[in-house]
Amino acid sequence: MENIELQFTKMVKEYRKTIYTVCYFFSKDTEEVNDLFQEILMNLWKGYGSFRGESSVKTWVWRVSLNTCSNIERKKKSSVQTIPLSVDIDLYNDDDEHSRQIQILYDRINRLDVFDRAIILLWLESMSYQDIADVVGISLSNVTTRLFRIKEQLKSMSNK
Repeated sequence: MENIELQFTKMVKEYRKTIYTVCYFFSKDTEEVNDLFQEILMNLWKGYGSFRGESSVKTWVWRVSLNTCSNIERKKKSSVQTIPLSVDIDLYNDDDEHSRQIQILYDRINRLDVFDRAIILLWLESMSYQDIADVVGISLSNVTTRLFRIKEQLKSMSNK
């Protein structure tokens, strides 16, 4: 049993950045990011023993992370809306043009539906189209088509 725990710990250390990337994509609130991270870890642990290796560990971690955050996001939208307490820390507080452009892009991405956000996040992480297809469970041609449409949608959005 200890061997499985050591393997799991090693996997988490290796893919910690990936998990946090997904968490920060779904929330900018530090406390909520930590909650999402913990939820992902629980789901990874629950599925670790049954992971069959049909995909790479990296693909599996991405998929579990995205599915966990997507499910939580859907549940939040269907539950009673609350106003979270937050510390006023702006990660994009830089006043340079590049930082403003990044903030505009992420504001637009956050207006996409959860599935499209997941696809564009993977693309922004420089994953291959095949890896994106494996993570989100759609065909390679569907990834190509959806990415084209998502990019067009992002271009056509206003900055509101």
